[in-house]
Amino acid sequence: MITRLSRRLVTLHAVTDSLLCMLAFALAYFIRFELPLFEAPKGQPPFAQYLVLIPFIGILVPLAFNLQGAYRLPRIRTRVDDFFSALVSNVMVVVVGLLGTLYYQVYVAGPQAQAAGAYEVSRLVWLLYLVLGISLTYASRAVVRIETKRRFDVGVGLKRVLIAGTGNLARHVADKLLEHREFGFEVAGFVDDSAGADTAGYRGLPLHGSIADTGEIIRRERVDQLYVALPLEEHVKMLGLIEVANRECIDVKIAPDILHVIALRARLEDLDGVPLININDVPLQGLNSLVKRIIDISVSAVVLVGLTLPCAAIAAIIRLTSPGPVFYRQERMGLDRHPFMVLKFRSMYNDAERETGPVWTRENDPRVTPVGRVLRRFSIDELPQLWNVLMGDMSLVGPRPERPFFVEQFRERVPQYMLRHKVKSGLTGWAQVNDWRGNTSIEKRIECDLYYIENWSFALDFKILWLTVVRVFFHRHAY
Repeated sequence: MITRLSRRLVTLHAVTDSLLCMLAFALAYFIRFELPLFEAPKGQPPFAQYLVLIPFIGILVPLAFNLQGAYRLPRIRTRVDDFFSALVSNVMVVVVGLLGTLYYQVYVAGPQAQAAGAYEVSRLVWLLYLVLGISLTYASRAVVRIETKRRFDVGVGLKRVLIAGTGNLARHVADKLLEHREFGFEVAGFVDDSAGADTAGYRGLPLHGSIADTGEIIRRERVDQLYVALPLEEHVKMLGLIEVANRECIDVKIAPDILHVIALRARLEDLDGVPLININDVPLQGLNSLVKRIIDISVSAVVLVGLTLPCAAIAAIIRLTSPGPVFYRQERMGLDRHPFMVLKFRSMYNDAERETGPVWTRENDPRVTPVGRVLRRFSIDELPQLWNVLMGDMSLVGPRPERPFFVEQFRERVPQYMLRHKVKSGLTGWAQVNDWRGNTSIEKRIECDLYYIENWSFALDFKILWLTVVRVFFHRHAY
């Protein structure tokens, strides 16, 4: 059911995105050249010159959405996520379109066609397309969201699910089914032989009987799917439940009882016919990693050049107000546990940890200089880490790098702590925009870091960057 529903939604969104963006490109031409809103000093190019690009738009759009994960069904997808998916995908299409038309005009069409303006696409048309494409694709998702919710709210198309088991795994499955009603499930209840007295009332779901009664319960409760969520020691009963499900002609799903060791997204792999479960898979690999690196280099280089004068002024203030170097270098642990030297504006007195050793910064910390207090309050001291991003030690977005001294403490105390090193450390991250930074709950920070790693997409990166700018004045733990 989940797979079929996912495929239907993916197909619906892909086709709709493609058609709407082709329409947006045509409308952009019409608004630019047919309506008396803008001047056309070079005259009006024939629509046929733009028409040949529309099929390419139709192909590029679903590829761009898919590249940054917009067609996955994550655990929680908000309207903000939909907006950033539409934004990033359409920006990618515009960038590819601009580069592609420029390359064709210069290297394929030749200088005569270039001088005549042939194969040239108005930049204003691209801008209008961007606005229209984002608006239409975001609106289409809103319509699908509203219509799907309306249908399920009135009981149309719901699938009734019976869960075999009553332990923690079964309850976890029930929680997820109840939380994600957009999948169209209605939980009928549980069946189990070893149910506790408190199971019958779990979230108002009834315990219908024992596993031996499953066939009769399926018929009586009009069950469409059976979810087997038994502990490992009871999986011998699974064969009987599969036989019952086959006899009643309903779908059967098996939830493996290894959730306690799965921290990231699990993926099925094949070893020459032998199925393997990769329990710590990350989406940030291959082409995704390459594109993310290109974005890191481009953005960090531009920002570093743009901030040259402000950074020079900050360096001068630090040098004049406190003896010692302008920059502070500190060892941090990054991707795959490789150490690197992070770069910061010095915000503490020189040799501040000579007596205390590595300790967390606290509020009103006497080691912090007056200028450093301002720098840390607005995270200005982190700006030199753009150099680390440019050099490849860090990324713009990712889990914040930690000092090896603290890593050795946390790796033994905090479950799954080391999984945060499966991606590059970031200048900012999901934990930071949710104000879990500095001397705060390490468990909450790990929870945010793992959420980011599992649900990574370009849209999520841009969302975090935007929230970093918006919330920089409101961080409570920036000291």
